[in-house]
Amino acid sequence: MPDADPSASDPMSRAFAAARLAAGEGEVPVGAVVVKDGVVVAVAHNRPRALRDPTAHAEILAIRAACQALDDERLSGCDLYVTLEPCAMCAAAIAFARIRRLYFAASDPKGGAVESGPRFFNQPTCHHSPEVYGGLREREAADLLRAFFAERRVT
Repeated sequence: MPDADPSASDPMSRAFAAARLAAGEGEVPVGAVVVKDGVVVAVAHNRPRALRDPTAHAEILAIRAACQALDDERLSGCDLYVTLEPCAMCAAAIAFARIRRLYFAASDPKGGAVESGPRFFNQPTCHHSPEVYGGLREREAADLLRAFFAERRVT
C-alpha cells in the first residue's frame, strides 16, 4: 500500500536516501521515488548486482513497485524522482508507464537518454513524453557518484 510518510513532501530526499543505500550495498548510487497525489507509492534503488539482473535499475524497480501498489500498469498522474538522468531503457519504461513528470538530479552525458544521448522523449516514435525537470540537487548527486567511483578505483 502507498506510504503516507510525511517526507513525501520531499521525494528527492527519499531518492537520495535510496541512492545512499545502493552505495552501501556496492551498487551504483541511484535512487528513485514514485509519487501520486503527494503520496509516495514506491521507493527503489539500483540492484542489478544483487538481483543479477541488468534491468534492475532504480527507475524500473520503482515503476514495478508503483504499478503493484496502485494495481495498474499505467502510472498516469504519477511523478518520478530520480538521482541520475535515466538511460534509454528507463526512459522507455517511463514512457510506457505514462509517468506525468520526471524530476532528476545529475545529468549523465555518457549513459543518459533524456537530455543527453538519444533524447528519447524527443523521438517521433516516443508515444508519451513526461514533463522533464533536470538539474535538481545536481551537485549533490554528482558528488555522491564521484565518491562512489573514486572509492572503487582505490580499492
